[in-house]
Amino acid sequence: MNHFKTTLLATVALAASALPSFAQDAMPGHDMSAMGGDSAMAAPLPEICLSAGDMGAGMSMTMGEEMDQAHMDLMAGMDETNKQMMTGMMVEDIDVAFVCAMIPHHQGAINMAKAELEHGDNQWAKDMAQMVIDAQEKEIADMVAWLEGEGAAE
Repeated sequence: MNHFKTTLLATVALAASALPSFAQDAMPGHDMSAMGGDSAMAAPLPEICLSAGDMGAGMSMTMGEEMDQAHMDLMAGMDETNKQMMTGMMVEDIDVAFVCAMIPHHQGAINMAKAELEHGDNQWAKDMAQMVIDAQEKEIADMVAWLEGEGAAE
């Protein structure tokens, strides 16, 4: 994998894992330091995912003109699904908020997996992408069904 791809993948992973904690930190009464800081909220990334260093933290989701098509496709839809996730998790009932936030979170994974299928070279990664799509689509259907049934009664 070239350095640019590694940098971009690290950026996407870091941004996706950071958004929920940023939203909680911004809410009154949510002191993350009592829970061990952000590290308590996310599993650590393997070293290869951190090879972008500080460059990844400064990258913007809008710099598409500087990316190849594969990376633009990988990032496509993430901004919108992240906005939907943040909106969904603000629903008053915590159970419904969790499910509402998980639907766009899963859709973001599907979007990324489709980009891997279209542009990826490694068969293991492509097989993983297909497994992600299959699992996430089923889970989205289960969550929508729950929201329309039991979740609606919450």
